[in-house]
Amino acid sequence: MPGKRKNRMIDWDDAYENSAYIPGAGHYPDQWKDLAKAYRKSANFLERDISYGSHPREKYDLFQPDTPSKGVLVFVHGGYWMKLDKSFWSHLSEGARARGWTVAIPSYVLAPEARIAEITRQIATAITQISNSHKGPIRLAGHSAGGHLVSRMLCADGPLSANVYGQIEHVVSISGLHDLRPLLKTKMNQVLGLTKTEAEAESACLFGPVDNARLTTWVGSKERPEFIRQSQLQVKAWGDTKANCIIDPDHHHFSVIGDLAKPSSPIVNCLLG
Repeated sequence: MPGKRKNRMIDWDDAYENSAYIPGAGHYPDQWKDLAKAYRKSANFLERDISYGSHPREKYDLFQPDTPSKGVLVFVHGGYWMKLDKSFWSHLSEGARARGWTVAIPSYVLAPEARIAEITRQIATAITQISNSHKGPIRLAGHSAGGHLVSRMLCADGPLSANVYGQIEHVVSISGLHDLRPLLKTKMNQVLGLTKTEAEAESACLFGPVDNARLTTWVGSKERPEFIRQSQLQVKAWGDTKANCIIDPDHHHFSVIGDLAKPSSPIVNCLLG
């Protein structure tokens, strides 16, 4: 019939495929690991492998500032809940550390050993332990899957206590995933093992925020369109009194976190300002 539009089929595997659209993508993990290793070698302010649970991956590293701490930034890494660990990201602590903040970077148990809901609880446990040890303000940041995990901390059904929520002043979800339902249609779900019920339960956009929520979704302008959509979707779901979206010019999914290492960068200013 004239005027009738056909349903557009979306290739969800392609929608979440960052590497194919980033020149030299394969070099980034080695670069991150080398930068992080060099940073740790020069760091006399590092406390390593602090346990927050019984699993070997339930540990975090702590980077202390040179002056009395203003609070704690917890950075949660990405990797689609399936890859990487805290050892790749140590250098990213320098932006906040140089401005007087303690920085904690946790690992977590990866899929398929852990389901995404379990990973959410692990991060909540780490944040709670950090909260108990550091009574000042807390800021959260996470990249990609880590952006999902820190956004989940602000949901009204979230896993944190009222006392911990009272310490969290700002959360920045960097290239975060806030609606997990499309992942049901991807090959990666063969590892994640998400069901429809689980995908809905772990989608921050489907829940209201806690009362004191302050969320920024931060995404590169050169990211896959799906990541920009997800960042804007979360703000639409929570409203501009609780959330805002910043599209960072000239950055893609792998470069967008680099400025966390720079004390005066826009993303650090946003996170700590």
